[in-house]
Amino acid sequence: MSAFIHYAVSFAVVLGVLIVVHELGHFAVARWCGVKVLRFSVGFGQPLWRRQGRDGTEWVLAAFPLGGYVKMLDEREGSVPPDERHRAFNVQPVGRRMAIVAAGPLANLLLAVLLYTVVFWQGAPELRPLLGTPPAGSALAAAGVENGDEVLRLDGRDVASFQDLHWQLLRQVGNGDFIVLETRNQRGEINDRRVLVGPTLAEVGLEAELPEKLGITLFRPLVAPRLGSVAESGPAAAVGLQAGDLVLAIDGRDVRAWSDVVMAVREAPGRPLQLEVRRGDAVLEFTVTPAEDNDRGKPIGRIGVGVANPGDLPAMAVTVRYPLGESLRRAVRETWEKSLFSVQMFGKMLIGQVSLKNLSGPVTIADYAGQSARLGWASFVKFMALVSISLGVLNLLPIPVLDGGHLMYHMLEFLRGRPVSERAQEVGQRIGLSLLFALMAFALYNDFARLATG
Repeated sequence: MSAFIHYAVSFAVVLGVLIVVHELGHFAVARWCGVKVLRFSVGFGQPLWRRQGRDGTEWVLAAFPLGGYVKMLDEREGSVPPDERHRAFNVQPVGRRMAIVAAGPLANLLLAVLLYTVVFWQGAPELRPLLGTPPAGSALAAAGVENGDEVLRLDGRDVASFQDLHWQLLRQVGNGDFIVLETRNQRGEINDRRVLVGPTLAEVGLEAELPEKLGITLFRPLVAPRLGSVAESGPAAAVGLQAGDLVLAIDGRDVRAWSDVVMAVREAPGRPLQLEVRRGDAVLEFTVTPAEDNDRGKPIGRIGVGVANPGDLPAMAVTVRYPLGESLRRAVRETWEKSLFSVQMFGKMLIGQVSLKNLSGPVTIADYAGQSARLGWASFVKFMALVSISLGVLNLLPIPVLDGGHLMYHMLEFLRGRPVSERAQEVGQRIGLSLLFALMAFALYNDFARLATG
């Protein structure tokens, strides 16, 4: 239950902040343009809390939290007193109406700039772009990448961290069959690795499958499989395992590194394992049954042991930090690039270049919100910025019922010199709702498919 509460609270914080910022954008520009705001609602449906503010604005917290709205005085939605007609939305010049409509999505994009600026300025620890041994037959293996290679540049652009490498790879999908990684191996030699990406990568789920398909794995230093601690109440202590024991084999398979022990135990909850260990000059055998634990809904095994002091290891983390001015510049660039990337990916989905498996719904967002919160404030803030960009870009798409659809109508009115007919808007609304429901259905299907497959 505590894990559920953690994920639920993280999701509520992300969603709440982004909705409030979006609607505040509409609200602030509407008031600045002299338009009367009747209601500011976070959520839809039955109001759970309401309060009357100055100038008659009603502030509402509603039951269904996936969205919000700002209701303005408008002759198309009800009678307007003659003395307040000048404050109605529909009588404003088309430029003001466009500014009010665009203010919500732009507020989300500005929020992303602010959040990225804070993270870049304060600095955050990230993983160095060190690559592990690529699987045989993978694109990186074919390119000659070795265990411990550090990626310096991708197609001539500096790579600051492992996360930055992942992002830059995503940007390359659909842009060509090859990428060039400039790497430095553990001997200090610089090499250019020409990696075949291939058009088939456009058909995989980007976040989960792209690194795996290319053969990208995080470098894991070889740490001796020696026990450093044994919990008194754990399965290992119960069968007689002791600190200092060196694990030689598990179920007859040789063990080379501590990571082999971890993986074998995690994958065997409730199943007996045969361990062969060296203690001093003697080789001993033990049968231990890992206790079942839960990791994000997936059962894993634990035996209650820790690794011995591994000695000197290569630094795996790097702190990425910039001066305030440079942080702001990078934040603007990051927001622009991710906004453009979102539009490009949406377009590629429409023409079939990228799989619809990349659409995510509220379940996946809640999952990522909880995971990023566990990783620390910087990861959580960056995730919030990413979702804010997605919300802003989605709302700017020219789909009726979204802000972008209303902007499209106002632009047509500006070009034609007269408003779009109510009949045309009604048909557009139906088409827009159909498209929106289709996108939501795909997103929810993907959410539950990910849950089903783990």
